[in-house]
Amino acid sequence: MSDSTATANRLRDEARADLAGLRARHGALFDRSWHKRLRGPVLVLILLGLAAFAMVRLDFSLARIISGAGRLWDFALMMFPPSAGGHAATYIRTLGETLAIAYLGTMVAAIVALPIAFLAARNVIPNIFVHFATRRVFDTMRGVDTLIWALIWVGVVGLGPFAGVLAIACSDFGGFGKLFSEAIETADAKPVEGVASSGGSRLQQVRFGILPQIFPVIASQILYFFESNTRSATIIGIVGAGGIGTHLAEQIRVLEMQQVAFLVLLILITVTVIDFISARIRFAIIGQGAMSSRG
Repeated sequence: MSDSTATANRLRDEARADLAGLRARHGALFDRSWHKRLRGPVLVLILLGLAAFAMVRLDFSLARIISGAGRLWDFALMMFPPSAGGHAATYIRTLGETLAIAYLGTMVAAIVALPIAFLAARNVIPNIFVHFATRRVFDTMRGVDTLIWALIWVGVVGLGPFAGVLAIACSDFGGFGKLFSEAIETADAKPVEGVASSGGSRLQQVRFGILPQIFPVIASQILYFFESNTRSATIIGIVGAGGIGTHLAEQIRVLEMQQVAFLVLLILITVTVIDFISARIRFAIIGQGAMSSRG
């Protein structure tokens, strides 16, 4: 018998021997009313009931999945072998366009959101009305999906990658604003007080007291959003916002499944490479931030 098991058994025996004392000292834990005891099971039953209602309401059917499995297998066979159909150069060019959309949209959103995020941070702007209003703006912007923003901007500026950049920038602006403001609020106040005690202005307190603390977190979030936006830029291309998604939608409509497989593999390889590179950059930045904070 291991030491941990022996210790656990000893503690259990001691607790049983002193059960009366435990009841006296912690009566609230032993004398739980029946409605408190039923709270957990009732909550589980409610959640299961909601799930069952949703399945019925949305016509969820295992029979339809099983019957469609054969059709899914037919589509899979149609995808092999993957082939560019003589359009490899065009697909690679539009893949680069997709990456550009994701990069520009992410950077525009981050650059615009960072200064506004300070307005939403309670430790920077004590005025409750200012940071409440700013947070509601962030909630509104991120509450609309990127695909919806793409449809809006395609109608405003027309088809093409510019609409895709604006769609990603609008959606990410709300997400960045929320995350940046939360990072600012968790910053240690001591460096800010040190800058202030040496005669630094309010702007200098932010620049030298807060920004160095939150930079690793912000950089990590920007890299993660860029990874995610690479996939989002593929989806918004389907509605005409530029990028490789336009070709993907066209090939799916005409059932050129070999070219669809080629495009999907191209996207998967690109996302994997971006994920690998951004992970290296993220860990390097976080490591540098940790070392500088220890120093």
